[in-house]
Amino acid sequence: MSVTSPYGAWESPIDARLAAAHDGSPDFAGTVGDEVWWTEPRPAEGGRRDLVRRRADGTVQSPLPAPWNVRSRVMEYGGLSWAGAVLPDGRGPLVVFVHFPDQRLYAYEPGAPGTEPRPLSPVSSVGDGLRWADLQVRPERGEVWCVLEEFTGDGPTDVRRVIAAVPLDGSAAGDRGAVRELSDDAHRFVTAPRLSPDGRRAAWIAWDHPRMPWDGTELKLAEVSDEGAFLGARTLIGGPEESVAQVEWAPDGTLLAATDRTGWWNIHRVDTTSGDAVNLCPREEEFAGPAWRLGYRWFAALDSGLVAVLHGRGAQRLGLLDPATGELTDAPGEWTEWAGPLAVSGTRVIGTAAGPRTGFQVVELDTALPGLSAAPRVIGSAHHDAVDPAYLPEPVERTFTGPGGREIHAQLYPPANPGFAAPDGELPPYVIWVHGGPTSRVPLVLDLEIAYFTSRGIGVAEVNHGGSTGYGREYRNRLREQWGIVDVEDCAAVARTLAEEGTADGARLAIRGGSAGGWTAGASLTSTDVYACGTIRYPVLDLTGWVAGGETHDFESQYLESLIGPLAEVPDRYRDRSPVQHADRVTVPFLMLQGLDDVICRPVQCERFLARIAGRGIPHAYRTFEGEGHGFRRESTLVASVEGELSLYGQVFGFTPPRVPLLELTK
Repeated sequence: MSVTSPYGAWESPIDARLAAAHDGSPDFAGTVGDEVWWTEPRPAEGGRRDLVRRRADGTVQSPLPAPWNVRSRVMEYGGLSWAGAVLPDGRGPLVVFVHFPDQRLYAYEPGAPGTEPRPLSPVSSVGDGLRWADLQVRPERGEVWCVLEEFTGDGPTDVRRVIAAVPLDGSAAGDRGAVRELSDDAHRFVTAPRLSPDGRRAAWIAWDHPRMPWDGTELKLAEVSDEGAFLGARTLIGGPEESVAQVEWAPDGTLLAATDRTGWWNIHRVDTTSGDAVNLCPREEEFAGPAWRLGYRWFAALDSGLVAVLHGRGAQRLGLLDPATGELTDAPGEWTEWAGPLAVSGTRVIGTAAGPRTGFQVVELDTALPGLSAAPRVIGSAHHDAVDPAYLPEPVERTFTGPGGREIHAQLYPPANPGFAAPDGELPPYVIWVHGGPTSRVPLVLDLEIAYFTSRGIGVAEVNHGGSTGYGREYRNRLREQWGIVDVEDCAAVARTLAEEGTADGARLAIRGGSAGGWTAGASLTSTDVYACGTIRYPVLDLTGWVAGGETHDFESQYLESLIGPLAEVPDRYRDRSPVQHADRVTVPFLMLQGLDDVICRPVQCERFLARIAGRGIPHAYRTFEGEGHGFRRESTLVASVEGELSLYGQVFGFTPPRVPLLELTK
């Protein structure tokens, strides 16, 4: 028997603490000999990233307990923060990792005498010091190759990046001069090199401001001397309007690259002499994605000649590509979304996968099995708490129609709770969730933060608005010079359609987003009358301050050149699009959440907006969190933010959520 109760007031076993415990996913899975290692989130331990080891016998352990925190700050979003190799002298595995608090490289040999990690890289007193990402251990050279990000001053853009080699013997721990630079700093951004099987050539990707890596990059190639120096670097493919997202060498010496020269990130074989590129599997699908973090791999070449790939239109799945024939065979399994980075070892492929009923898990496929007859198997998971599936929503993928008839991709999560039903005739409130980026995409997978709301009677609609990835370059380019317009219009079109068709209560619609999604939420509240309230998380709100005022980091410091337009040519557009300039148009309550250590979207953005709101009588709350950067990681922060959001909706939508602290709204 179900209890009749208003939407939003339903009781649920999915509380804020459980949702917080399930926040984040395993990431950067890779192999060290026969072992598989990866990182996992630890919200209850200050939000650190743990390094997890799965031995060949299947036992799983965390060899580096707190306070070790395996996470890079390169370009602030980080990247591949560890790498390992089996030492040739039989001592066992060697793992090199980045420790988040000091951003130094450390070497760790589990089981060896004196097993405490030892530093490999030096510290620097200049600016934010030295940072490292996209690691590759090269025991044959006694080095770890990686990207070095080096600050040259105190400003956020006083920085250079090169490909570097750090000695494994620790000689550079106190000597910056012992770090060997492999590339010059002719390019603002680089990814770590991929060394050819014969060790004679290195390929990597580079790009420069104002382009972002999904706009235009260059595939570089250099000869490698006996001493390990890069000689005669040249560009093979790429340019201002071609995004080369990944490059790899196949075991036979073939150079492979994912490039969107056809309008989709497809895998090409690139001639190392002429630069001619042959599409190995022409499809209107993406075989790669946006390089927000360094070291991501959407494809990996196997010794057999096959290439393990992630591909799809929207959601990506795991497949095996035969480069000789172009034949693509998908791996079986119930997962609806695969994510990288992919790793291969022998006949094995390792990645992460998830579905509407499971969060991301570490999954292994053995390609030696005939015809892929055996499904991939789960070998690791960051979360082990059981959740009753009866309280999980049944998501639905939808394509909506926006202005001018354009397609808008979204997914709906309707309210679901077996113990409760709404009164006859009542329509549920819905919250439009906007992803960050904005050049990104939100996958349709289990998210207990969504289930926290849907199990209480509040629907969620995630919108992959124009500009999102996964649907080709044309869809991605819709946001060029249109940020604050296309994203706002697409979200409003989804919200209005839900109300018009009777799925949602049109008087009880909200919008929430973080980072770029916080921008869209703020812009929506200042330019539309669709929403009854909103939640704005670590947002961009003042474009002029964000760019011209140096209120962000180097990686995105010229991102707006494409999203808004060249600042020198359209300065008024930066002012006129900014929600801070239109704070007087806000007429509905809102909640604003901000990490005080955020260097990407700094607290001053919120503070400036709130100063314009002061005295206008708009109910609102502003919550800040010490120790939190861009995106929340700590359990206490996650609990406070989701409970505050539910309380806001209760006060605005007219229900009383059980056992949730009251969010105090000021005017």
